[in-house]
Amino acid sequence: MTTGLVQDHVIEALSEVLVRATEDGTLNLSTVPQPAVGLPKREEWGDLSTNIAMTLAPLVRQPPLKVASLIARHLQERSGDLFERVDVAPPGFLNFTIKPEWWLGVLRHIEEQGSYFGMSQEHKGQRILLEFVSANPTGPLHVGHGRGAALGQALANLLRAVGFYVEREFYINDAGRQLRLLGKSVFARYQESFGRLVPFPEDGYQGAYIKSVAQHLSDRYGKALLDTPIEEAECQCSQFAYKELLHEIKQDLKAFGVEFDHWFSETGLTSSGLLEKTLEQLQQKGFLVEKDGALWFRSSQFQDEKDRVITKQNGDRTYLASDIAYHKAKFERGFDVLVNVCGADHHGYIPRMHAAIQAFGYPKESLRVVLVQMVNLLRGGAKVEMSKRAGEFVTLREVIEEVGSDAAKFFFLMRRSDSHLDFDLDLAKQQSNDNPVYYVQYAYARLASLFRVARDRGILVPSMQDLDSSYMVGHDELGLMKQLSYYPSCVKESAKALEPHRLAFYLQELAGLLHTYYYKHRVLPPVADSQPEEPSSTSQLSSSDIRTEGKDRFEEERVTPAVTAARLVLLRQVQTVLGNGLTLLGVSAPEQM
Repeated sequence: MTTGLVQDHVIEALSEVLVRATEDGTLNLSTVPQPAVGLPKREEWGDLSTNIAMTLAPLVRQPPLKVASLIARHLQERSGDLFERVDVAPPGFLNFTIKPEWWLGVLRHIEEQGSYFGMSQEHKGQRILLEFVSANPTGPLHVGHGRGAALGQALANLLRAVGFYVEREFYINDAGRQLRLLGKSVFARYQESFGRLVPFPEDGYQGAYIKSVAQHLSDRYGKALLDTPIEEAECQCSQFAYKELLHEIKQDLKAFGVEFDHWFSETGLTSSGLLEKTLEQLQQKGFLVEKDGALWFRSSQFQDEKDRVITKQNGDRTYLASDIAYHKAKFERGFDVLVNVCGADHHGYIPRMHAAIQAFGYPKESLRVVLVQMVNLLRGGAKVEMSKRAGEFVTLREVIEEVGSDAAKFFFLMRRSDSHLDFDLDLAKQQSNDNPVYYVQYAYARLASLFRVARDRGILVPSMQDLDSSYMVGHDELGLMKQLSYYPSCVKESAKALEPHRLAFYLQELAGLLHTYYYKHRVLPPVADSQPEEPSSTSQLSSSDIRTEGKDRFEEERVTPAVTAARLVLLRQVQTVLGNGLTLLGVSAPEQM
């Protein structure tokens, strides 16, 4: 039996049949499309399914059912050792039931590749610059930034897993109105600390952190800034606060386990002359026009709904000017694709940036933007009220301290990034099967515990080549193998769609199968009637369907050394895939819990 994924063998068999049918004229195709296989919606429909007949039907001018029947007949004739059954279902699906022994190749594949299982070099040589978080250094990171950080880290891991060269970047907005407003806010609180009451800026930054920065400022300079001209004092306050808050942002991200390869400063665009050079090039290309005393980018020529202001009537540059220069600089640094993770309020930013890169001759598809929706924190079943304007919000650091980095990341990644997320703080701390991250991590730790007990009893985990495979083709064993076989496809599709939540969902399904299997089947032979397979120090999930205590759960099942060996090998590969998947999500795979 060959090593590899069953899906690959099915696709290979389909492709071979389509090529031969094209060559002998059975199917009149000018080119043979690449078949795709997936999971049927119901288990009784088989192991794998394809809609290739429905794709081909209009091309060959034949009914989908007829095309499907033709393909099914050829498959059964040429690949009889692979398929136990090939069924045709309306309106033209092909459903495949695979001979059980073929699923064993999945275990061999995992055993050979180990931590590399699920990875590929499909996109080797392609360079991606992934920008995420990029929070204004005007305050602490909040939970919304945390969701973007978890998403960006997982995307970087997934894209690398399919062969992309990826660099991670944080864009520091250290210029413009927001920094000036930060300086005014801090200077107002600084003066208040010395008893000088002044009007607080109307749109100033509220919150205790501004008072804290002002206190650090007074510790550094004393009363010196009270006699400094206002504009100069506000500028000093702005720079002091910006550096302190940026340092805090970096510390919070480090505590969250998120790293960056580059920290790109917005002010560098101006000091390097890159901003002016970029606008001059747009002017030369005819994409800038003066109107109503302002300078406009003619983005409407690239499907944007209207033109956009680059320079205001008062001469100030808009954020768009810097964004255009920044993205042009990204491409000039040699990247093929740009991926930006942004808040959902940046939805309108997408068409104008697509217009900007097209104005410089880059394809629209070379910029992909992932939007991140808001996070609602729940405690005790009630929503935690937050107000950014009033400076009342839950920081990322507070969430990390309360539930831990692993739980926070997993919860952030459980839903599509462009959908609202309810983050239940109480649930994230529970040690039960209701807590998704605990459920998955416990599956890994449970297996680690099993292998420790086996080692202590002198029972080694053999390799696939030393096994009697007849003990590995039961219904429950095949269910685990099938789930394992879908992992590489899950990684590939998660990376392609920029959707890590697919992997998080997959891991929950795999953990569920593992817990059910572990409860139903004895793995190690009993030593004494009272001895469980796991050490008592390993915590237990609360749900009765996956409890481990007591021998009665096996209903007097007895295992031979051959059965134990087969089950240990199977579960070793389950542990490998659980660990690989958690690593890609940026979540730890604990040996003990």
